[in-house]
Order: sequence, then C-alpha cells, then structure tokens
Amino acid sequence: MYRVDLNSDLGESFGRYTLGNDDQIIPLVSSANVACGFHASDPVVMDQTLAMAAAAGIRVGAHPGYPDLMGFGRRNMTVSPEEAKAYTLYQLGALDGFCRIHGLRMQHVKPHGAFYNMAAKDYTLSRAICEAIKGFDANLIVLALSGGELARAAIDLGLRTAQEAYADRAYEEDGSLVNRKKPGAMITDEDEAIARVLRMVKEQKVTAITGRDIPIRVDSICVHGDGAKALAFVKKIRSVLTAEGVTICPLDEIV
Repeated sequence: MYRVDLNSDLGESFGRYTLGNDDQIIPLVSSANVACGFHASDPVVMDQTLAMAAAAGIRVGAHPGYPDLMGFGRRNMTVSPEEAKAYTLYQLGALDGFCRIHGLRMQHVKPHGAFYNMAAKDYTLSRAICEAIKGFDANLIVLALSGGELARAAIDLGLRTAQEAYADRAYEEDGSLVNRKKPGAMITDEDEAIARVLRMVKEQKVTAITGRDIPIRVDSICVHGDGAKALAFVKKIRSVLTAEGVTICPLDEIV
C-alpha cells in the first residue's frame, strides 16, 4: 500500500500583494506550510490562511524562512547557529498563536527557500533549526529534503522526520535540488512531472538531471500553489495518484 502526503507552501501574500491560489489549493492538499512573516506573509494573511485550513480540515505547519521579504527568502544568508535557532523559534511562536485561535495544532515545520536549501547541505545550520523545533514542541514533524542534512539532524535529535520530494524540480546526483538559475531546473511538462512523482512514490527512485537514477525517500510531495497552471496541475497530480492506488493522507498518519 502506497501512502503520501501532498504539501504546498501557502500564506505567502503580503499586504496588497497577492501570491498564489490558496483558497483553491487548500482543499486539494493534506498539509499546508504557512509562511510566518519573515520571507513572506503578514499577520492578516496568516490569520486568513489558517481559517481556510481549519475549514478544509487539513493539517498545518510552519514555513520559517530568512528575514528577506524583498528576496522572498531565496537569497543565501550567513547566520550563526544561534541566529538560525532564534529565527526559527520566533516564527514558530508567531504561527502557533494563530493556530490556537483557530483550534489547530501545528503538525510540522518545513524551512523555506534558501533556509531550506542551505540546511539540506549544512549539518550545523540544520541542527540549530532542529534544536529550536525540539525546544518548542518535541512532537512536531520536521519536513525535510529527502536525504539531506536537515533530515539527518532531525533524526539525530529524535524528532519525527518526514522526507519530501518535488514534482516540478530537477535533482542533482547528490539528491539536492538543481539551482533555479540553471537550465532544466524546473520540470514544466505536466505529464513528465507526474510520471516522476509516481516513480518516486512507488519505486523510491528519481532520474537526476545527469540522467542517472538516484534513490529517494518520499513521505510527502510538494506541489506549488502559484503560477498560471498550478491549480490544474495539483488537481491532476491528485487524480493520477488516487487512480494509481496511492492514498493521500497527512504527515502525522505517515511518520
């Protein structure tokens, strides 16, 4: 029996600037990663996003990033472990306040953008993030790039750990995501993306950008909620997974 979580990065609008199709994506996923105000979002958006998640009955998690609104959290920053730990804790606390108001319990934590990608390769940074998570709530699930250092740090600290893959991103042979600036980094053909997802879930393998097959553990698939074709793609991937006998369920029913 195959089971997988579908997660999406949501709540990333800010003030008068709207990003994504959150109201339409939320009913189609099982877990939402909600921005916490550092790379995107604001208090009103966080409140609205959790209200929609509660109404849809899906799980929510924190999506902490670097303090970089202008760069959408995608620019690398050099921070100490103490700073990384404080950034994480601050954002967990912010989202938890809204969770309490809406009768929700935070399920997981997934770092965003450069915070996520740097942690995937930097054990020291990953451990600082995981120490903040464990100190805040040791029952939280760490959602990390499959095979990366964040997953390793979470396991070392005894935290529940889920590993994710991307439907629309290409992989290097070491399991890291191909930099968005490189040709071929994004998988734009829907049929190709869905075929890759099915193989990742059923065979635990993915073809790297070099053409070589690499192993990959998949507890969750990230589906992006922005972009012109995002909604149609999420609907299609959910439909195909279900038709192929894959049960879609939240992380806390998998790990």
